[in-house]
Amino acid sequence: MNSLNQDASISAVDSGLMQISGELTFATVTILLEQSRPLLLSAKGGLVMELAGVGRVDSAGLALLIQWMRMAREQGVDILFRHVPEQLLAIAHASDLDTILPLEQG
Repeated sequence: MNSLNQDASISAVDSGLMQISGELTFATVTILLEQSRPLLLSAKGGLVMELAGVGRVDSAGLALLIQWMRMAREQGVDILFRHVPEQLLAIAHASDLDTILPLEQG
């Protein structure tokens, strides 16, 4: 990975599972959003975003999850964020978004 994306990546494991790894921060979310567009557009039915490989997170990472949820809804796809890191859960809870976002803790 180059330094531009701060070691963040997203990849389709199969048609219903995407693996996100690295940091979900202000420095990485734009690149991750662009990488995710074709993957989300091809999703059918249900989609799991696997976050077990995610390290550092900030509020921009939470905003990215909200955008992914919107994109999935536009496609008529149910989305689940699985193995959500504690730091991200804390930010979501502090923002009162933990009840809106489909979050599943490790």
